[in-house]
Amino acid sequence: MRKKICIIHTGGTIGMTMSENGYTPQKGFMETALSKIHDLNSKEMPEYDLIEYDPLLDSTNITVKVWMKIARDIEERYDMYHGFVILHGTDTMAYTASALSFMLDGLSKPIIFTGAQIPLSEIRNDGRDNLITALILAANYDIPEVCIFFENKLFRGNRTTKVSADELFAFDSPNYSPLAEVGVNINLNEKLIRKPGNSLKVCTFEKHQIAVLKIFPGIELEVFNNIMTPNLKGIVIETFGAGNIPKIGGVLDGILKKAMENKTVIVVCTECLRGSATMGQYESSNGLSKAGTVSGYDMTIEAAVTKLDYLLSLNCDLNTVKELMGKNLRGELEN
Repeated sequence: MRKKICIIHTGGTIGMTMSENGYTPQKGFMETALSKIHDLNSKEMPEYDLIEYDPLLDSTNITVKVWMKIARDIEERYDMYHGFVILHGTDTMAYTASALSFMLDGLSKPIIFTGAQIPLSEIRNDGRDNLITALILAANYDIPEVCIFFENKLFRGNRTTKVSADELFAFDSPNYSPLAEVGVNINLNEKLIRKPGNSLKVCTFEKHQIAVLKIFPGIELEVFNNIMTPNLKGIVIETFGAGNIPKIGGVLDGILKKAMENKTVIVVCTECLRGSATMGQYESSNGLSKAGTVSGYDMTIEAAVTKLDYLLSLNCDLNTVKELMGKNLRGELEN
C-alpha cells in the first residue's frame, strides 16, 4: 500500500505565476501544476492530499500567526499521514522551520520544508525535483525532524540559513552536516538524525517584542538605548567573531544594566557562518559575559530568534530562559 503525505502549501515562489507586477502567488495553481506532474502518479510515489492556504503568502509576509497555523494543521492531521511536506517561500523558510522545530515536541514523523528559486510555472524550474524528492523522503525514511530539503540536500531546519538569492543552492547548514544527500542514491547520515519522540505536543508562541541588532564598525551604541524598554523581552546581538563587541566609554555598561533592570534576555550570536560565539574568550567580549548575557554558541540567527520566542512563551522565570537558551533542545546548537 502506498504511503500518504500531506502537502501544506503556504505560498512562495514554487507556486507563483508571472503578473504585470512580477511573480505572485496564484490561488488554485498548485493543484493544477501537480496534476501535470505525471511522475506523481507512479507507484513509487506516495499518495498525497493538498492543503492550500488562503491567502497564499510571499514568505516575506509570514508571521508568528502563520507558524501557529502550520503547527495546528499538522497536529490535527498527524495520525492521518506518514509525513508532511510544507511548500514555503525561501526568504523566511529557515525562520519557519526553526520555529516549527521548537513548537513540535516529540516528533516521530518527517516534516520537510521545500520550495523553489524558479516557479513551477516556468519550463526550467527547480521546484519539480525539490517537491518529488521531499515527498519520497517524507514517505520512506525515518527522519523525525523538521527539515529543509533543497537542491539535493536535506538539512536540519534549525541549523539552516539562506545563503543565496539567485543560485539554486539557496540554503546551507554551515555548522552541521546534511541529514541526507541525494544523488544517484539517497544517503542518510543516520548518526546525525534525532531519535523519534513518543507523542506529539504542540507548544504555541505568544506575542513578544524581540529585536535583532547587528554590530558593525563605528556603530553608535547609544542606539540601543532607544529600544531598551520594559516591553522588549529579548534581543539577539549579532557580534563580531567569537562574540566580540566594541567598547565605547560606559555606554555599553549602562545599556546592559538597563536590560537587567527590564528583565530583557540578551543572546549573543556570531556574524560568522561557521564557528561559535564563546564569550570571555577575548577581552572585547568579557563585558557581555559578566553582564549576564547568554551565548548563542553556533546557533543561526533564525534559530536564536525563534528559540527565544519559544522559551518566553513557556512563561519560565528569567534564569530558566537564560539557562535553556544555552542548552541543546532540538539539535539547534553544540556548546
